[in-house]
Amino acid sequence: QVQLVESGGGLVQAGRSLTLSCAASRSILSFNSMGWYRQAPGKQRELAAIISTGGSTNYADSVKGRFTISRDTAKNTVYLQMNSLKPEDSAVYYCNAREGQLSRNVYWGQGTQVTVSS
Repeated sequence: QVQLVESGGGLVQAGRSLTLSCAASRSILSFNSMGWYRQAPGKQRELAAIISTGGSTNYADSVKGRFTISRDTAKNTVYLQMNSLKPEDSAVYYCNAREGQLSRNVYWGQGTQVTVSS
C-alpha cells in the first residue's frame, strides 16, 4: 500500500513562486521514478517534471527553466519549485510514483490545486 500526499497549492499572482511537496509513505528511492503531473480544465493530464532514483531529471518544455524538481530522501518527500508562474500553469498538480519492471506499477496522490492569477 502506497500513499502520496501533495501539499503547497494555492492562489498566487503571475510572476510569483510556489513550492509543492509530495510526501510518500515509504522510501522514495524504492520507486523507479517520481514526478509531477498537471491537469487543467478541458486538457489532458501532462507530465511537468520527473526525477529518477539516480537523481536525473526531465522537464516539459513548457516549464523548463522555471520549475525545479528535487527530493529529500530522509523525509520521503519530492518537491516542485515553481518560479515565474504564468496563468497557463493553473492546474491540479498530481504527485506520481512508478515502480516495477518498465514502471508498470503507478501510484497517484489526490492532487493539489494551483491557480495563477493575471
